[in-house]
Amino acid sequence: MKFRSLACLAVVPALLLTAGLAQAQVVVANAWVRATVPQQKSTGAFLQIKSPTDLKLISVSTPSAGVAEVHEMAMDGDVMRMRPVASLAVPAGKLVELKPGGYHVMLMDLKGPLKTGDAVVLTLVFEGADKSRSTVSVQAPARTGPVEDPKDPHAGHGDHKH
Repeated sequence: MKFRSLACLAVVPALLLTAGLAQAQVVVANAWVRATVPQQKSTGAFLQIKSPTDLKLISVSTPSAGVAEVHEMAMDGDVMRMRPVASLAVPAGKLVELKPGGYHVMLMDLKGPLKTGDAVVLTLVFEGADKSRSTVSVQAPARTGPVEDPKDPHAGHGDHKH
């Protein structure tokens, strides 16, 4: 009886490790933050996410800003509107791109200007279908981004003075 109990105890950590490994395989790539000008209090962060399992991005934080939220850009009639979303689905095996003019991370109440080359730490929290959570931290370099996208309200912020 004791042997069987010990065998069961050995299986539980192995199962937990396997579940953790599946979530640990979340890949966050090509992260960057739009550089700012003095006195600018908000900017966008952009990145790509891929996961082998269905997940949701449920929160983002950074020491560089007081508020970090996932936002969606969408047409509302003839007007492009931006709004926060509670979570962002990351379907298994699909690349989810947070980019100018679409889903992105909005950084507000910036602690200071973000100059080209500065590293911004972003901490992303994901939730699996079983409600388990995992965290991925990335360093996103600040840089100027594409200014040719007319749908991007952040485009050109690094190119003018306030």
